[in-house]
Amino acid sequence: MKAYLSRRYRFSASHRLHTDRYSPEQNQAVYGKCNNPHGHGHNYTVEVMVSGEVDAVTGMVCNLGDLDDFVRREIVDRFDEKNLNLDASFAAIVPTTENLCLEIYKVINATLAHGKLEKVRVEETANNFFEYAGEPASAREDKDSS
Repeated sequence: MKAYLSRRYRFSASHRLHTDRYSPEQNQAVYGKCNNPHGHGHNYTVEVMVSGEVDAVTGMVCNLGDLDDFVRREIVDRFDEKNLNLDASFAAIVPTTENLCLEIYKVINATLAHGKLEKVRVEETANNFFEYAGEPASAREDKDSS
């Protein structure tokens, strides 16, 4: 029997939305106040949804303590109280929350020991949140065959 488990985690981080591909004027026009040279911060909420068979003995999809330890180690410790622009993953891309969401998904999906990662949701503000659920199998197959 397949079930879904969602957990929320929080961290604070700063970023500056800026690309060297644009002039200062273009950056200001595209990113507005988020292009502040000194950056700005957010209190992010990350929601991780995992699915799997309910273990007949434990009654769980996965051990919550193990999931919490994993996400704390791989995500929260990495990004909490950091400038996202200085993270190696954002060396060539703008550290938008969309890209942060993709990075978190990629890290968790590559190393999650138990269960299947269904979706990552990153809330930047009360009004802005971003979700990523991976690529559909057909898109992965198209890439593999090219």
